[in-house]
Amino acid sequence: MTASPSSRRGKRPPKPLDSASLRDLALSYVARFSTSTAKLEAYLKRKLGERGWDGEGQPDPTGLAAQFADLGYIDDEAYARMKAGSLLRRGYGARRIEGALFRDGIDEDGRQRVAPSGPEARQAVLALARKRRFGPFALERGQELPDRPTREKQLAALLRAGHPLDFAREMVNAQTVENAEDWAARCED
Repeated sequence: MTASPSSRRGKRPPKPLDSASLRDLALSYVARFSTSTAKLEAYLKRKLGERGWDGEGQPDPTGLAAQFADLGYIDDEAYARMKAGSLLRRGYGARRIEGALFRDGIDEDGRQRVAPSGPEARQAVLALARKRRFGPFALERGQELPDRPTREKQLAALLRAGHPLDFAREMVNAQTVENAEDWAARCED
């Protein structure tokens, strides 16, 4: 049995990048994904590491990412607002949002501008408790209120999601869904 022509050759190594192909990669990336300047820069550095460089001079992924930001292809503030809003709707707290934005290369000022307010943070903890059926939301399935070990596990999960201890306690210890919703609707910080 003979092997097919394509299997005899094996995979070809990818062609090294030059200025034009690096720019094309960057354009393709920002066209497909919402990204930050730092994430684009990391992507370009990774691709340079994988494929190598065959262009004139040294590659400048940092300069290319900055150029894309200047051209408006990338907007770190809009990216931070979008990412923070998405995480809030999924039920994550301020600490978790801060960490995600830090990893994405958003500067301190940008992270502070999109930090959730008190009411937003309360709605986020409510959303996560509802989604995961923590505290009084277990009653909606016909179950009883969770026992102490279960509440402690739920409390730990809310803390890992980035919520403050007092918010997590309020949600886990609420006796009814109405109590939890009333607490979340209050506008205190």
